Order: sequence, then C-alpha cells, then structure tokens
Amino acid sequence: MNRRRALRRGGTLLVTGLATAYIVWQIDLRQTLHVLRHASIGWWLLSFAIWVVAVLPLSWRWQKLLASSGVHERFGWLVRTMFVSYAAAQVLPTSFGGDASRIYETARRHPGSRGPAAGTVLLERLLGGAATLLLAAVGFALAIGQYPVGGYVWVELVFVVLSVVGAFVLFSTRLHPVMHRGRPLLQRLRVESLLRDVYLALHAYRTRLGLLAGVFALTIVVQGVRVIAIWSAGKAVGVDLSPRPYYVMGPLLFLVMLVPFTINGIAVRESFFVSFLGTLGVSADRAFSAGFLFFVVTIAASLPGAAIVAWEGLRTRAEPRTAR
Repeated sequence: MNRRRALRRGGTLLVTGLATAYIVWQIDLRQTLHVLRHASIGWWLLSFAIWVVAVLPLSWRWQKLLASSGVHERFGWLVRTMFVSYAAAQVLPTSFGGDASRIYETARRHPGSRGPAAGTVLLERLLGGAATLLLAAVGFALAIGQYPVGGYVWVELVFVVLSVVGAFVLFSTRLHPVMHRGRPLLQRLRVESLLRDVYLALHAYRTRLGLLAGVFALTIVVQGVRVIAIWSAGKAVGVDLSPRPYYVMGPLLFLVMLVPFTINGIAVRESFFVSFLGTLGVSADRAFSAGFLFFVVTIAASLPGAAIVAWEGLRTRAEPRTAR
C-alpha cells in the first residue's frame, strides 16, 4: 500500500513538473503578469457567476434522482453539499474527490442509502460525461474546415466511441453472468457488497427513461452554459475568439479536469489552455492567463463550501461547551 501511494505521488509530481516546464517554456512571465494585471473584472465576474449559479440546476437534478430512489432531501441541503463538494475537489484529486464527499455525506445523513447515494452521484457523472461528449460532437461538426484543431477533434471522437462502449458495458444485462463470475474476487477485496448496491441502484434507472431524458436535457443546457464561462475567462484577458471553438475546447477541458493527473488539475489545465488556444493563434501568455483566471473561478466557487465546513466545525465544537 505504501509503495502504491509512493508511486501515485511520484506520478503526480512528474506530471505536474512536466506540465509546469511546458508552461515556463511557452510563456514570458513578465508579459503574462502584464496581461493578468489588465484583465477585465467584468468578464471574470460573468464567468464566476455562471459557475456558481450552475449549482442550482445541478442540485435540483440531484434531488430528483435521489427522490426516484426513495431518498428525499431538502433542496437547500443539497445546494450546501454541492458547494462543500467544490471545496473538497480543491484538495482531493479532480472532481471525483467532490463526488466522494457528496456520497459520504448523503449516506451518513440517510443510513441504509449507500447504494442509491453512490449510484445517483455516479449517474450524474455519467450524464455529465454524455452531455459533454454530445457537445464535443457539436464542436466536431462546427470545427471541421473552420479551425485548425483537427488533432483535438479526433481525440474527442475517440472519447465518444469509448463512452458508447462504456455505457453498454455498464447497463447491459447480458454482462450479468460475467460479473457474477467475478464475485469471489470482489468478496476477497471486500467491495462486493458496495459494488452490488451501486450496480443495482444504477440499473434501476433503466425503467425511468422519462426522468433520465429530462435530467439529461438539463445537463446539456448546464454544460453548454458552462462553456460560456470558459469563453468569458478568455475574454477577460483579451482572447478575441467567438464561443464556437470553445465548444471544441470545453468538453475536452471538462474531461481533463476529471482525470487525476494532479491535485485539482494544477498545471495540466493551464497547459491545455496554452496548447489548444495556441493552435488558434492565441499567444501563450494570454492563453495561460485565461486558464489561470478560470482556475481562480473554480477556487472562488469553492469558498462558500469552505466557509460552510469551517462554520459547522466551529458550531460542533461549541455545542459540547454549551451542554456542559
């Protein structure tokens, strides 16, 4: 276990170091600081507002999915937990750290709901990925012959194909015998019970197609608006592009933010901005600045969650004193 942890940390440091070296090689630090000092606060605030307001429809989506599994929760608590998950994602690897936070808190608040709690959060992630890849397909169509981003477009096409295969593997009932044969190994690993609960919770949605269609449509709208948040971060530092190429870039950026390369995608995200926008003629200094401002957006959006955790911690410590 210690060896595996050391390898993981070593890999994280290696990827962070390579991404940082790439950034340092591409940008002029003095020019980048000049760009950031003259960034438009209005465009940045628009990006931040989009990212924060998106919590409301996402929380409503989560509420509907939980309710369909028999777990009923107040909308306000779900909004609170979404913000806390944003804070958790800043110190845990990628967005999956925030997902783990939501699963843990929901299961603790509703004993016996471990499977539905994990299943709904995983389903949300799958819906988000599917909506992202649908936007990628739109970006694919928009970009062909319009922008010199062919390599990125083909990467998105590969992700689309892999996602279709993955959805079949996850939801197909024909794979039940194969999974059944793997039960002895899962039992030895002590994860068979948890995986079975999650698997059953996910498969229950096969009979809720109307709900799935509705929340998927909502997810497409939210992801599409979130792409505008990325575009706004670029506009803040003078990246004069239409939103169209961002619908190629945005889905790939969301996928990059999911993969646990580094903590919160540090350096990898900015390298992606420099690489992608560089193919469109944007200087490395402005491209990096756009990525950095978008990083600041995600940090700022996590501050309400951090404040909630701090406040609840202080209140919990104060309660025993009051009782005494």
